[in-house]
Amino acid sequence: MSGHSKWSTIKHKKGATDAKRGKIFTKLIKEITVAARMGGGDLDGNPRLRTAISAARAANMPKDNIERAIKKGTGDLDGVNYEEIIYEGYGPGGAAVLLEVLTDNRNRTVSEIRHLFSKYNGNMGESGCVAWMFKRRGLIEIPAEGIDDDKMMEIALEAGADDIQREDDMFAIECEYVDLLTVADQLREKKMSLTRAEAIMIPETNVELSGKSAESMLKLFEQLDDHDDVQHAWSNFEIPDDVMESLG
Repeated sequence: MSGHSKWSTIKHKKGATDAKRGKIFTKLIKEITVAARMGGGDLDGNPRLRTAISAARAANMPKDNIERAIKKGTGDLDGVNYEEIIYEGYGPGGAAVLLEVLTDNRNRTVSEIRHLFSKYNGNMGESGCVAWMFKRRGLIEIPAEGIDDDKMMEIALEAGADDIQREDDMFAIECEYVDLLTVADQLREKKMSLTRAEAIMIPETNVELSGKSAESMLKLFEQLDDHDDVQHAWSNFEIPDDVMESLG
């Protein structure tokens, strides 16, 4: 299973804690604020804001939080000005790492990110060194409890999805990025409960890791994913299920 897909499952399980939920909300609020600042508060004219709000709704963020974030972005409320940055590099074993960052202090953030790469035997690279390995897609996750697999596939395909997999207790539904909002809306119309609906970066090729490289990669990725300024962390690492289980 590729890194993005396996990590999605890991994050779903980790996300059960209140602390993790709070961190997810913080990152979603940042994205909503920046989207509103760049494209305005009109959902019809701002696809990025619609996507951000769709992700927030899937995470069960309260409506008041969403509205405040929009107002901070449009200037109706005081807020922090965040800078968007893409960081790229290589983790242990040569796996590509792509980071989408929102920060109010570039110098602090790059120093902390560089330290994490170094700590786990990776290194930051130049702009563009790994971005070409990834393709932007849409991902929707739906709890599988009480839903027949064949029925879910039928509904998802009718909604415009082009790939669906069951991962433990979740359905992972993929679609073209431009179709994400439409597919998500149609699934909601079918009374489906979405727990995630957002853009992801899919690697074109994967790097299989095992042993110390796999262990170090998981530690690095968890640290990067938990960093306050990292909105999304993507990688093309692939760790076989038996190796993943042995690492706990």
